[in-house]
Order: sequence, then structure tokens, then C-alpha cells
Amino acid sequence: MHIAEGFLPPAHAVAWGVASAPFVVHGVRSLTREVREHPESTLLLGASGAFTFVLSALKLPSVTGSCSHPTGTGLGAILFRPPIMAVLGTITLLFQALLLAHGGLTTLGANVFSMAIVGPWAGYAVYKLLRRYDVPLMVAVFCGAFVADLSTYCVTSVQLALAFPDPSSGFLGALGKFGSIFAVTQIPLAVSEGLLTVLVMRLLVQSSKGELTRLGVLLSGGKRVPAESNEAVAR
Repeated sequence: MHIAEGFLPPAHAVAWGVASAPFVVHGVRSLTREVREHPESTLLLGASGAFTFVLSALKLPSVTGSCSHPTGTGLGAILFRPPIMAVLGTITLLFQALLLAHGGLTTLGANVFSMAIVGPWAGYAVYKLLRRYDVPLMVAVFCGAFVADLSTYCVTSVQLALAFPDPSSGFLGALGKFGSIFAVTQIPLAVSEGLLTVLVMRLLVQSSKGELTRLGVLLSGGKRVPAESNEAVAR
């Protein structure tokens, strides 16, 4: 769910914008460095951004009567790490607010925080943890994409509960209501996004093996090479 234009109280909208800004600024620096040092990655960066844009633009009715959508941020987070995904996600949400009336400018900070910051970081953390314990790549990719999707809706539920606490049960009561509407019904979509991300990753393994090895996604010489190590060798 994109929180709609004008839906959040002004103080909350400003607060989420302030909270998101440092992550986006850091992401711009990371993206600039990636493009400057590895211009060959531009095509894959564009594909990651397009994947996020297309999936998050889909509006699918949920069983509760609201609309849900995948996020598409897990793939970019796995390939290029969460800071870069913060920028790609922000660009996606900005264009959707301006062109598709999904979300809004006043709620951009809140939507960025949930979909472009927390989602990628949560998904990437799960992916890295599983890979550290030698879980197969595609299993780790599925879990990372699943968590990136679902955590976005969990954060959105928290944001709405903070803005609109229940008159009788307060924040926790509102969180239960919003969570049951958005987070629980998102599980099937998160599973679908995880499977789609695995499919895309399989295609990338076949077509961009060298680039995935440089990024540390694939093995090199029998062991996984972090992206930082590859960059040091390239220098």
C-alpha cells in the first residue's frame, strides 16, 4: 500500500521525511560511486529500478477490500545493497506519485521509509544471514524478497497506527487492525514476489554471470567474494 496524498497528519509526514532523508543521501553517494567505478553496471541498475517500478505499480485487490501490491525491492537490495535501493525506490515512488496517483508527495517520506529503506534492509539482512550459513542461493533470494515485501507492509501498519491510534485501545489496538488489513493479507503476494524474484535471478545467472560474481552474489574460485573485495582487485 502507498499511503495516499494528504492522509498522514502534517507532523507525521514531516517526521518520516526527515527520517528518510539521510538514507537517501547516503544512497545517492553509493549510487554515484557505483556508476563512476563500474559503468558497466548501469544496465543492471536500470533493470533493478524497472523491476521495482513495475511490481510496485500493480494494484491488486485484497480480501479485506483494500489494495495491495508487490514491492520489487528485494532484487535490487541483493544485487546492489540497500543504500542504492533507497535511491531507486525513492525515484520509483516519486514517479508513481506524480504520474500514477499512487501515494503522494506529502506522504513520500513515509512511503520511502517503509518500501525503499526498511524493506530492502530487512530483506538484505535475511539474505546475507542465510548465505553466511551456506543456504542455497535461490532459497536465500526467495527469503530475502519475501521479507523485503512483507516488512514494508508491517512498517506501513506501524506508521498508520502511530498516526491514527484506536480511541479505546490506543496504538496497539490500531496496530492490530492495520496489521490484519495490510500485513497479513500481504503474505500471498510476498510469496509470489519471492518466486518471481527467484525466476529473475535465474535468468541473470545465465546472462550476467560475470557481473553477479563481481557483486558477490555468485561464487568465484569456489568461494563467495564480497563486492568490496572485487572492487579492490579491480583497482
